[in-house]
Amino acid sequence: MSSGQSNQSIQERAQQQLGALDKELSRYGPLNQFEQQTSVPKVYVVLGLGALYFFLVFFNIAGEFLVNTAGFAIPAYYSLEALFSAGKSDDTQWLTYWVVYAFFTVIESAINAVYWFPFYYVFKFVFVLWMALPQTGGAQLVFRSLLQPLFAKFFDGGNTTSGNLRAQADKATGKSL
Repeated sequence: MSSGQSNQSIQERAQQQLGALDKELSRYGPLNQFEQQTSVPKVYVVLGLGALYFFLVFFNIAGEFLVNTAGFAIPAYYSLEALFSAGKSDDTQWLTYWVVYAFFTVIESAINAVYWFPFYYVFKFVFVLWMALPQTGGAQLVFRSLLQPLFAKFFDGGNTTSGNLRAQADKATGKSL
């Protein structure tokens, strides 16, 4: 395969991805209106804003704010959407995300990681996106491989009933079933 053919196939794949992104973005009315008013393709606007966002995070210009916004705002929207939907699988996905995100936030604040790792917010941004995107299943992977083994023994799903936190709390408050 010559270099010209591989470049062409890369260009074709890039055009296909841009077309798929454009189709997905067409679902959002404000982006369509913006495109009509300015004649700037919505795909370029979204990619440009995404590049600017990443640039700001990379150079730590309001990195903490931007990463926390990505970690809160987008998942909060999808969590609300999940609560208003009839299915339960999306509820489980977003509940898992919030448990993992909360655990990560507590650990992060305890070790003050930002001062120990260069480009910390870039890595945190990628980690948060990986956890939040349903396609990657990152939060479920972290939960099943780290948090579930650590905490399962304290809840109904664990193997021991003497370690069950809810049973102990109910017993202490007199709410035995």
